[in-house]
Amino acid sequence: MLKQTLAEKIISAHAPAPVRAGDFVVADVDVTAVQDGTGPLTVAELEKAGFSTVKNPSRTILFIDHAAPSPRKELSNTHVVLRDFAKRTGAVLSEIGEGVCHQLLVEKYVNPGEILIGADSHTCTSGALGAFATGMGSTDVAVGMAIGKTWLKVPSTFKVEVTGKFQPGVGAKDLILHLIGLIGADGATYKALEFCGDTIENMEMADRFTLSNMAVEAGAKAGLIATDEKTKKYLQEHGRGDKFKEVKADDGAEYERVIKIDASKLEPVVSCPHTVDNVKKAKELADVKINQIYIGTCTNGRIEDLRAAAGILKGKKVADGVRLFITPASRDVMLQALKEGLIETFVESGASVQTPGCGPCVGVHGGILGDGEACLSTQNRNFQGRMGNTKGFIYLCSPATAAASALTGHITDPREI
Repeated sequence: MLKQTLAEKIISAHAPAPVRAGDFVVADVDVTAVQDGTGPLTVAELEKAGFSTVKNPSRTILFIDHAAPSPRKELSNTHVVLRDFAKRTGAVLSEIGEGVCHQLLVEKYVNPGEILIGADSHTCTSGALGAFATGMGSTDVAVGMAIGKTWLKVPSTFKVEVTGKFQPGVGAKDLILHLIGLIGADGATYKALEFCGDTIENMEMADRFTLSNMAVEAGAKAGLIATDEKTKKYLQEHGRGDKFKEVKADDGAEYERVIKIDASKLEPVVSCPHTVDNVKKAKELADVKINQIYIGTCTNGRIEDLRAAAGILKGKKVADGVRLFITPASRDVMLQALKEGLIETFVESGASVQTPGCGPCVGVHGGILGDGEACLSTQNRNFQGRMGNTKGFIYLCSPATAAASALTGHITDPREI
């Protein structure tokens, strides 16, 4: 009997015959997604190819999240394109204020064992639900939307086995940054990362999403995690309990590489400008002054992330000279944060709370850096110019490290607070 990795198993279920790493296949697609940065091009390519409909309207999702609300007329006009396309085809439109596409995909649309293709590199976030979720170009996604199929090469898999218990102040973001620093920003190019081990089994879904979200920052095609009772509970909480299914790799599956990490030995870390794999310990960067701190995004904008930040900020004030922006990843997260009093905590600390969406992360609006300014952010990418200014500097960290640093004005190990 063929022993398969998670990637091989999920793709096989969508292909004419069982597949192995290295095979080229045409596979059925369950969900397709675009956002307002890539969606207009997808629509144009679909129509250019002669299509006027989509194969599965209820599972074709158009998100307006990158420029939400729109800061200028040109971007407003691209939103009009998506709204008109949704009306013509019956595709689902996620409007301004609903939140970031990747958060909404796991909250509402993607289920275990499915294939999701999205015109955004962090589509891999949904892999934490036991789905093969991957980012593709606008043209590829246009074809997937039109005919419900895509072609791809089945990736080989790196097995990332994580064991042990995190120290206080250390979490999933530190783990994934450590891994990327270990293997490099191109260390897993076109591979699938399959996370396993008792650390992952004990990890809540919010943290699993963080791991899968940043798989692409090591070059990976997908970041996958087997389903379990925590997956089932998450789906039940979001009205999709009937969609749960067991998705796990076979014992004896063949992996290209096995990476073992002892979580108990990890410390809070930070990715320094201008590459994600430029990873250093937070305690070694105390001399780095910070002008802006951003807590949110598809990587760390979930309610658990906001709770961690609020726990540190409660009853305290943001340091002079520091701008702190908080952006919940979705409307549901925002509502929950309001119910729990987290938003009040943030505002009282001196933070600015923004509309759910991508905000400053992509450098379109809501917190563009000035020349020479440094931002410490919970996002996933710190490329030069990422936050709207090539003369800015971006450091990446966990919500705990971000909140602790907001109180001191410089990069701070959260264990010191």
